[in-house]
Amino acid sequence: SFTGRNMEIKVAANLTANSRLSQDALGIPKFSSENCRITLVSVKTNLPSSLLPKVMSKFLDSTLQKVLPRLLCPAVDAVLNLVNAKLTTMTSEISLGTAGTLRYALLNPPTISETFIQLDLKTILHQKEGDEIHLPTDQPPLTSLPPKKEAATQLILSANFLSAELRLMQASFNLDIRDNMVLGLLPLVTSMLGALIPKISRALPPSQPLVIAMREAEPPLVTITPEAGFVRFFSTAEFLVSPSDSAPESLFVLDV
Repeated sequence: SFTGRNMEIKVAANLTANSRLSQDALGIPKFSSENCRITLVSVKTNLPSSLLPKVMSKFLDSTLQKVLPRLLCPAVDAVLNLVNAKLTTMTSEISLGTAGTLRYALLNPPTISETFIQLDLKTILHQKEGDEIHLPTDQPPLTSLPPKKEAATQLILSANFLSAELRLMQASFNLDIRDNMVLGLLPLVTSMLGALIPKISRALPPSQPLVIAMREAEPPLVTITPEAGFVRFFSTAEFLVSPSDSAPESLFVLDV
C-alpha cells in the first residue's frame, strides 16, 4: 500500500447476471450469460480510517468496480459451462449391449421457472440393424407429474418408453438353464422333476441331464399407476432331456 505495509481488503459484492437458454445446431440446450453486473456492498481494509483519505477510498472503490467484473463474472460462465457439458452428453448414443442403442433429443423448448428447468426429451431407440423403434410422443400433462422434491433432479420415464426398451432387449431374455447356472438349484436331472411333480415321475426317463429352455413368447408389458409400477414378462419354459450321446428330447412346455 502507499503506507509501505501490506493492506488487506475485504470486499462484499452482489453479482447479477442474466442467463440465456438457446439451442445449438443439434438441438442441444445451451446456457450463456450476459449483462453481468457487480455492485459493491462494502469495502473494508486493515488500515485505520484516518490513514485512508476519502480520495483514496474513492480511488479504491472505482478500481474495484473495474477489476471485480473481470474476476467474478467468469465464475458464472464456468458454472454454465459445467451445465452445458452435462447437456451435451444428451445426444450421445448409449449402447444397450447387442440389442441396439438409445439416445435423446429435445422434444419441446425447455420450461423454465424460478425453481426448476423442465426438459421434455424424445427417446430414440434403434435396433442393432439400425431400424428405429417408433414410440408414441404423448406427454402427460404437467399436473399429473409427481411433485418436485427440493434439491433433487427428477427423471420421469413413461410406460411407453419402458415397454419399448424391454421389447428391444426381448431376445436377451432367451436362455438355456443348465447345471450350476442358478445358485442353490438342485442338480438339473429328470429325477429332480419326478420329486417335484410326482404325477409325471412314471413318464420321465431315468436320471439324465436336464435343460430348461426359456424363450420369450410375447412383448413385455409395463403398467404404471400412481400407486405402483408392474412389468410382466411372458415366456415359455421347455424342459428337455439332454443326454451326451444324442440330441435333446423335449419333455413338456410350460407357459410362464
